[in-house]
Amino acid sequence: MRYMFLIYSSEASEAAAPPAARRAAALQHQTVMRDAAAKGVFIGADPLEPTTTATTVRTKEGKPLIIDGPFAETKEQLAGYYMLECRDLDEAIEWAKQIPFVCRGSDGCIEIRPVHEIHKP
Repeated sequence: MRYMFLIYSSEASEAAAPPAARRAAALQHQTVMRDAAAKGVFIGADPLEPTTTATTVRTKEGKPLIIDGPFAETKEQLAGYYMLECRDLDEAIEWAKQIPFVCRGSDGCIEIRPVHEIHKP
């Protein structure tokens, strides 16, 4: 089953982190991606640009409303994702434990969700 790993973190905390800590996190992400690829479960992973680049499309009174910025104001922002093919949730949890910024206090978390596969025509 495919699982989406939604990575949430604080943009302010990440921006304030020393360059060495950011480099270490990037290396840890590369290690997770390399290990997942070696085990044949890696489908994809990408970081997202900051929320200042986001555009939200809502519907108001039946008409599209385009808004600059993220969907909702929160302490944590969606920072990126991983997509892995795991045999079950237990395996997905083991992978999530390896991804940097996993629920360290208020610094962020990873939401794991199974992908509902749609049969495409």
